[in-house]
Amino acid sequence: MKPEDQVIHCGNRRVTGTALREQAARAATGFASLGLRQGDTVAVMLRNDIPYLVLMLALGRLGVHLVAVNWHFRREEAEHVLTDCGARVLVVHADLWPGLAPVVPAGMTVIVVPTPSELLASYGAEPARVPLGAHDWLSWVDSFAPHAEAPLPAVGSMLYTSGTTGKPKAVMRLPGTPRQHEGAARIRSHASQAAEGMRTAIVAPLYHAGPNAAARVALELAAVIVVLPRFDAEELLVAIATHRLTHLSMVPIMFVRLLKLPPEVRARHAVQSLRNVTHGGAPCAPDVKRAMLEWWGPIVSETYGSTEAGLVTFARAEEWLAKPGTVGRPFPGTRIRVLDEAGRELRAGEVGEIVVDPGENALPFTYRNNPEARAAVDRDGFIANGDVGYLDEEGFLFVTDRRRDMIISGGVNIYPAEIEHVLLASPEVADCAVFGIPDAEYGEAVAAAVVPAAGATPTAEGLRAWVRERLAGYKVPQVVELRDSLPREGMGKVFKQQLRAPYWERAGRRI
Repeated sequence: MKPEDQVIHCGNRRVTGTALREQAARAATGFASLGLRQGDTVAVMLRNDIPYLVLMLALGRLGVHLVAVNWHFRREEAEHVLTDCGARVLVVHADLWPGLAPVVPAGMTVIVVPTPSELLASYGAEPARVPLGAHDWLSWVDSFAPHAEAPLPAVGSMLYTSGTTGKPKAVMRLPGTPRQHEGAARIRSHASQAAEGMRTAIVAPLYHAGPNAAARVALELAAVIVVLPRFDAEELLVAIATHRLTHLSMVPIMFVRLLKLPPEVRARHAVQSLRNVTHGGAPCAPDVKRAMLEWWGPIVSETYGSTEAGLVTFARAEEWLAKPGTVGRPFPGTRIRVLDEAGRELRAGEVGEIVVDPGENALPFTYRNNPEARAAVDRDGFIANGDVGYLDEEGFLFVTDRRRDMIISGGVNIYPAEIEHVLLASPEVADCAVFGIPDAEYGEAVAAAVVPAAGATPTAEGLRAWVRERLAGYKVPQVVELRDSLPREGMGKVFKQQLRAPYWERAGRRI
């Protein structure tokens, strides 16, 4: 896509691809003037905004890692990231600065991006000024001439894990080979079914691997990029109709929220312009997938991967309909194995730990400052993603759950995602999460936190009966909490540790 033919929309702002790249070239000069060189890092704590795209281009040009700081992190988590990543420069939205300022390392150069009005309104945030001693992003960028040196190979974003099993770990890409750079770009493009001139939206936080990768594809190929401040089901439908969007990258919880809209609201907005919608990031309930296919047509494809291994599999709509629940087959050049607890490869249909060798389809990685963690996920050259599942006879992968979310009750493995899918199919349920709690006899028991659908008044026993009609008795939650909301972050991930913690603290044990 030629820059002059590209347009980026963000709120009421409209920027051409040419203007975006000129600003990126100026920012690259600015970062180079601060002494940043290939392999260095810049910490970025921004919500979805045009400067995020500028930073992707500017830092990529220098071969510098963009450290994507999750603005949901608690102060201690953010402090760990800022010290662990080795960045000497921080770029942050003005309204996020006050909460971050106490943990910013001494001597760090701070560049503050004024928070635009649509972000303030979307998040209920208060306007904030650029603090004394910090650079104002706009005036700082405009003070430099465009970077004239040849661009270096981009190493992408350095992404931190959520820290649910300890301190967050940085997944840092290594320079890799030209073939690995080409392979990674090819896989990203194929997974999103990207095409020259596509029209797309960024609908999830850019600090996550999926939307981060999708944004990079969009910068290369899209004619129109709509940057949404946060996901809102009806606002996305408005954007699809207004901008005639053709491609989207989403996660299953977004489908759930779209489907929970009243029928008259859904019917109000045209979606016929869509050509491909790719989802990943979490298991999608079969009933939810079928409902989306009925609504949007056979354009909903699926990917599976991880921050460490990159994108691993792809499933077209017709493949999923033939094999409901599959996340597809591996991309050419990618290998998948399923292992038992002893590390032995399992046969087709047997559930175990999923391990991946992306080959030349991804840049190699390490965990910054944590070689022990890197060694811990290695399985004879394959990468353990922390997921469990199985391959069928034709090589299609099925992911049953996260390894750490699995509930072991009386020696039986129970996969929360299966129970969550059943609960979400209930018209009385808007959202839910299933997790393990201590049980004196069986070790663990099944618990569910449920958010009722609008106007519904479910009971714990009624929901248990709903599950009992559809699943084996040992999968029925012993405890059902009815809640106003779940602790989800912007990408839709539930912080299950926050749900588990009170039960395990009372039991005086953690396993």
